[in-house]
Amino acid sequence: QAQLVESGGGLVQAGGSLRLSCAASGRTFGSYSMGWFRHAQGNERDFVTAISSSSGNTDSADSVKGRFTMSRDKGQNTVYLQMSSLKPEDTAVYSCAASRYGDYVRLRNRTFYDYWGQGTQVTVSS
Repeated sequence: QAQLVESGGGLVQAGGSLRLSCAASGRTFGSYSMGWFRHAQGNERDFVTAISSSSGNTDSADSVKGRFTMSRDKGQNTVYLQMSSLKPEDTAVYSCAASRYGDYVRLRNRTFYDYWGQGTQVTVSS
C-alpha cells in the first residue's frame, strides 16, 4: 500500500531552521509531482510548495519564497523541505502529498493530490 511518512518537525525559535523529510513507500513516486501543504489551527490546509514531475521545477507560495526550498531524491523516493528564517506564523502541521498532475495551477490545489502523509508538527516560538 502506498504511503507517505513525514519527519523532522519540532519546536524552533523564530529565525531558526528545520528540514522536513517525506519518505514514500509501497510504490515509486518518481512520475508524480510532490507537494507540501500546511494546516494551522483555525485555517484551511494551505499550499506551501511543489515540484512538478513535468518540468522538475518548483513553485512556492509567496509567504515562503526565499525562505523555504523543496527538493527531491528520486533514488531514495524522498522529498525534503528546507525551512529557514522561520516565523511564528509558520507554525502548522506540514503534510506532503503526491499528485499525478504536473501543472502548477492544479498543484496549488489540494484536491488534485492522490496520496497524503499524516503530517508533522512545526512550532515556531517568538
